[in-house]
Amino acid sequence: MKNYFLRLFGYDHTTNLKMLDAIAAADQTGKSVQLLAHLLAAQQVWLCRCKREPAPGGALWPDWPLEDLKTIADSNYKAWTDFLNQTDDFEQQVDYKNSRGESFTNQLTDVLAHLINHGTHHRAQVGQQLKFNADVNLPPTDYIFYIREQQS
Repeated sequence: MKNYFLRLFGYDHTTNLKMLDAIAAADQTGKSVQLLAHLLAAQQVWLCRCKREPAPGGALWPDWPLEDLKTIADSNYKAWTDFLNQTDDFEQQVDYKNSRGESFTNQLTDVLAHLINHGTHHRAQVGQQLKFNADVNLPPTDYIFYIREQQS
């Protein structure tokens, strides 16, 4: 289970970096940067929830500049892989409050699956924004492409 989620977080990180490169190459800011900033902020919120720590301060849709996002993505990836490497019970329950203050409990595996899917969703939105606003060739971001790259 641990290795599976480590692979998924490796995929998530790699594709986040590819999309950041695509944004920079297309010289696009605005909505594309906002979407990736949100994706990264959500990773931080969910990590705090999983570690049973207070949520980080700041907006869930932060106004982070493009030039800061790679450093944040790298930091998030390291923090998540450290957490996963220290975790033995992937069926543990995670108690948390959402942004409206409502209480919930979910299994860690479900939180991790949600987080990976959340990233895929927003990267797809970034891809749409880039296609709408720039003449850009998007990088391959399907999970199977990542696995093939890792195997070669």
